[in-house]
Amino acid sequence: MSYELDTRLVIGLASSALFDLGEADQVFRREGEAAYRAYQLENRTQTLAPGVAFPFIKRLLSLNDLSPKDDPLVEVILLSKNDPDTGLRVMDSIKSHGLGISRAVFLQGRSPHRFIDALSISLFLSANEIDVRDANAAGHAAGQVLDSSFVDEEGDDELRIAFDFDGVLADDQSEAVFQASGLVGFHEHEQRNAGIPLSPGPLAPFLHKLRKIQALEEQKVMDDRGYVRKLRVAIVTARNAPAHERVITTMRNWDVVVNEAFFLGGVEKRRVLEILRPHIFFDDQQSHLTPAADALPCVHIPFGSLNRKT
Repeated sequence: MSYELDTRLVIGLASSALFDLGEADQVFRREGEAAYRAYQLENRTQTLAPGVAFPFIKRLLSLNDLSPKDDPLVEVILLSKNDPDTGLRVMDSIKSHGLGISRAVFLQGRSPHRFIDALSISLFLSANEIDVRDANAAGHAAGQVLDSSFVDEEGDDELRIAFDFDGVLADDQSEAVFQASGLVGFHEHEQRNAGIPLSPGPLAPFLHKLRKIQALEEQKVMDDRGYVRKLRVAIVTARNAPAHERVITTMRNWDVVVNEAFFLGGVEKRRVLEILRPHIFFDDQQSHLTPAADALPCVHIPFGSLNRKT
């Protein structure tokens, strides 16, 4: 019997996002592929330390407790540029950390984005900027995981996901108005179109899959008043009134729900993100991510005209 992926939330994940591969990467850059291969084989029994996306992935997989074991809600597939031999250390580390990841693709240096559609992947994460930009250019939802010194909290079972809005959940048509007409023109445009939902951006399908999990948790609370929700979703945007209304119109039109929304109007996002402490934050602008990346796991979504310019 075939295993269907279309109905699940599927994440494609490079080993560079899941684990700390800094030392191995330095060997590859200094000494080449043969030395890297030897290094990985010599250190195969040394479990890799968690990387930036590890807390997010661990908690995302824990949501499979809401479904039967043979029909999980979430599937994480390793998309690795290792070959199968050097990839053994990654798979052994996945097992050592107790992560429910059993499916993997090893490509020996080839670009992984070609397999995103075939595997029904809603989001591809990697620390490799080129791989992420290639995937984005091919029309896939992809994000570059940025370096961070974030330390996960033991005993914190909640999964907190934060999104920027324009260029991430929605497309960048309003951002284009802002770039062309400035803040006053942007606010006038958004007021005129407050009742018109924006078109979906790259991470909208990912949010829709999260919504299905939210609905299951809502039912769980109705059936068991002692159940504590694990998943919380927030929007953290530079929009403020009067441009906030179009965000709400869009969410309502898409039939999705967010738990929290921060309309910051130019206030540095790090100020609220350090309190919110999301396990992952998605934004399309590096200027918003750079101040926050040291304190929390951040992902750059290289979508839209601003990113094409850079």
